[in-house]
Amino acid sequence: MTLPLPLDDAPRERPATVTEVVEAARRVIQHAFAPQWVEGEISNFKVWPSGHWYFSLKDPASHLRCVMFRSDARRVPALPQDGLKVYARGELSVGKRGDLELIVRQLLATTEGGFYAIALERARAALEKDGLLAPERKRPLPTFPRAIGVVTSPEGAVWHDIVAVIGRRWPALELVLIGARVQGEGAATDLMRALALADRLPDLDLVIVARGGGSKEDLWVFNDERVARAVAGSRVPTIAAVGHETDVTLTDLVADVRAATPSAAAEKAVPDRADVARRLAAVGAGLGAAVSRRLELADERWSHAATRLGAAADRRLAATGERLRRQAARMGTAADARLAARRAALSRMAASLDALSPLKVLERGYAVARDAGGRVLRRVADFAPGGAFRLRVTDGEVAARVERGS
Repeated sequence: MTLPLPLDDAPRERPATVTEVVEAARRVIQHAFAPQWVEGEISNFKVWPSGHWYFSLKDPASHLRCVMFRSDARRVPALPQDGLKVYARGELSVGKRGDLELIVRQLLATTEGGFYAIALERARAALEKDGLLAPERKRPLPTFPRAIGVVTSPEGAVWHDIVAVIGRRWPALELVLIGARVQGEGAATDLMRALALADRLPDLDLVIVARGGGSKEDLWVFNDERVARAVAGSRVPTIAAVGHETDVTLTDLVADVRAATPSAAAEKAVPDRADVARRLAAVGAGLGAAVSRRLELADERWSHAATRLGAAADRRLAATGERLRRQAARMGTAADARLAARRAALSRMAASLDALSPLKVLERGYAVARDAGGRVLRRVADFAPGGAFRLRVTDGEVAARVERGS
């Protein structure tokens, strides 16, 4: 057991604190070593909520603690994995715990293509697994689109090139610019936002995603898996035209059609009005000739048909006329018979009515007396002494007067 030093053996100078020692060591280390490249294998890789990366670099004999702050880490295209061999450039320092550490400013994979190749392969594999690179999911472009959305930078020459080509080939088309950054920080988010906006525009028949040429780093956003999935998920067919003819990105692979340049994309998107006019003229001429031939054939057939129909109609008219004549004769005979029967019945009814007529009674010597109002006087009581009345006989009326009562 170690006993405390007696006060007489205490140090004459003030003791340094642990922090002071660590700070002194940090200054010495930082002053003694300039920023340098270190080769090693990554192990214990961790991403903190702050976005900083913490890991170790090791070789068969040693290991070195490393930190890469968020501002530097976000420039690396893909997350490193344990076991990956890298080149790390940074400056040596001493951490708060007194451990030697490397503050990494740049990180490169030792494999061919570096982190860009690693990130590209990971994204490609994920897209292929979900079937987004399959040729059978490609959709045909509309033959005569009415409105096209163009996702590109408003400041670049790409937009003007597309406008010029489409204005020359198919000027009646409506073009809609959907602006987005096409490189640098935040470009992926911008492109996804623009593609989502294009999906909400109901009149678009086609979307062109375009960017001019640039370095691999400039075009890298079009290899972002999120951007590629947004292009693949478009509700309308898509054309991708990124960089030059030799540049092929994941966005090109998932689009329905890939164009070598933005101008080539515009040519693929719309027909050439001069070519359409020529084809229409040829089709019109062919249709005219076909119509003439059909009309001649129809006229010939009509003549034959009219001749056959005329003969048949004559025969049918003759037969119909004969039937009508026979039917008219039968109807005339029946009508005469019915008319004779009606006349006989009418004669019988007239005779009966004539027999019942009051005039017949008068012819037998009877007379009918009526007062001035036309009332028939039937009884003696109906005749008032001195009253006038009229007497109806068989051939007329006679005025009479009652002389005296009975």
